[in-house]
Amino acid sequence: MTEKIYFNHDGGVDDLISLFLLLQMDNIELIGVGVVDADSYVVPATEASRKIIDRFGHGTQLSVAVSNSRAVHPFPKEWRLAAYSENSLPLLNESGKITTPEASAPAHVDLFNKLQRTADPVTLLFTGPLTDLARVLKSDPSIEKKIKRLIWMGGTFLEKGNVAEPDCDGTQEWNSFWDPDAVKTVFNSSVPIDLVSLESTNNVPLTKKIRQRWASQRRYPGLDFIGNSYAFVPELNFFETNSTYYLWDVLTTCYLFDPSIVKTKEIKCDVKLGFPSGGQTFLTETGRKATLVYDVDSTKFFDLIDRLAKETEQPSYQSRFYFDSFLN
Repeated sequence: MTEKIYFNHDGGVDDLISLFLLLQMDNIELIGVGVVDADSYVVPATEASRKIIDRFGHGTQLSVAVSNSRAVHPFPKEWRLAAYSENSLPLLNESGKITTPEASAPAHVDLFNKLQRTADPVTLLFTGPLTDLARVLKSDPSIEKKIKRLIWMGGTFLEKGNVAEPDCDGTQEWNSFWDPDAVKTVFNSSVPIDLVSLESTNNVPLTKKIRQRWASQRRYPGLDFIGNSYAFVPELNFFETNSTYYLWDVLTTCYLFDPSIVKTKEIKCDVKLGFPSGGQTFLTETGRKATLVYDVDSTKFFDLIDRLAKETEQPSYQSRFYFDSFLN
């Protein structure tokens, strides 16, 4: 059964790979894409999104909406710069043009319009901050009936998050910290929520072994795209830093497609507002219900990525030639 999806992302490397993977999923009808100026700069992130749809969308007719939502706490500049590198990948620029258009309305309006027009409830996939959704809910709370569920990569229930900024206590996850009030607005709604939090991805870090796995299969254009994209971000090597990459957004996207790769449990949670803990998500019996991903079958997860990426198109002749020469 086909599921209608609206994808709102914030332009990071794993967001853009998530868009690529969504376009390969045969049970997904992607009805809209919005890009937020969070873990990226929104102009190159939007262009890269349009190019990915052109290159890997199998003729999918979409427009990409640009968000005008702004941060309470902006992401570090150094992380956001990767969007420029992604947008410059030769694989995305071979044609020299962009066919997929930019939407005429800002992302939160585009989302509202898509929800209003659909007859069936839509699943929302958010791999960045929740600000655009919060703006929609505030403008018309009745729109909740058009939302089947929200799958969100955000929050953490660990003692330490991945934010290391002067104006916080270090308990937050970045997508929640970017706009804590938006999280509160969404948590106060009746929209069912599936959460992929920081701890959900503990056993799917980006490592040298995973990089090599994709490099050895770069004859497949989809895996070449994934491998080159992840070259822009730091892997888990000798020790973890707050910029070490785990496959947060890609896991969230793959969970949407195949829930059997994870284990989940029901929780009750809330979010704190105000200095210095604004954006901290926490467990509480008085909180709202959510479904939390707490474990991943890493073998099934990485096999799924490979399978989806290989289905894009046939291996390139040149890459096969060099690969076969290497083997012989």
